Amino acid sequence: MSAVSTSPAVPKAIVFDLIGTCVDWFSSILPALESAPSTSALPAECLPQLAADWRAGFFKETQMRREASQSVEDIDVTHRRVLNWLLLARGVTPFQWDDGVRNKLIRAWHEQKGWPDVASALERLKQKYFIVVLANGSTRLQLDIMKSSNLPFHTLFSSQMLGKTKPDVEIYTKALELIQVAPSEAIMVAAHAYDLRAAKTAGMKTIYVQRTTEDLIENMEQVRDEVDFFIDGTSGDEKCGFGELADILQA
Repeated sequence: MSAVSTSPAVPKAIVFDLIGTCVDWFSSILPALESAPSTSALPAECLPQLAADWRAGFFKETQMRREASQSVEDIDVTHRRVLNWLLLARGVTPFQWDDGVRNKLIRAWHEQKGWPDVASALERLKQKYFIVVLANGSTRLQLDIMKSSNLPFHTLFSSQMLGKTKPDVEIYTKALELIQVAPSEAIMVAAHAYDLRAAKTAGMKTIYVQRTTEDLIENMEQVRDEVDFFIDGTSGDEKCGFGELADILQA
């Protein structure tokens, strides 16, 4: 991909996945789990795996509902159901972690911070392009994350709003129709290969930003071959990830 053009059309909009790509969910969820009442059924050293399993369980549930042609579900409901299953499997009872504790953990998904490279790069990019979020979840979740992260997107599209779930190709085309941008004039940026495969099918250019929390079982060499541009966003400084993205797009 050229630094200035995504031939045959010059890009007008950059569409971003949100959780994992723009914000670091793990840095919010792990402390929330650590603040819950201690229990011998779930020692502290097991909490990072619980966080990872919770995230993976959400993806699995979302995929199952999509494949079963079920309606888009409130993300809080999905997160609560997955959490309940995980705690049951680990022997954590409702008496040990009651509704108040569990509701607080669900709330932690609404309060996330951006990766260090994101905010300043988005400020650069928004001067030249429409920058929008397209992500699975609820509109309220996205609004709360914007409040806690202060990320300066022009607008937000949720699966709840559009009535479709990624990677359904229709969700990408529907979002682009609403901002009146053709797929050939849009770039999808994500830390999830499945997301970019679908966006490519929809006719969008694709940029993969690798994150330490995402796509841990994906073959990165294969991902490099599939996307228009691959960016390392794992070093944790402002120049990696979105900083490089802004440089590539000359923003």
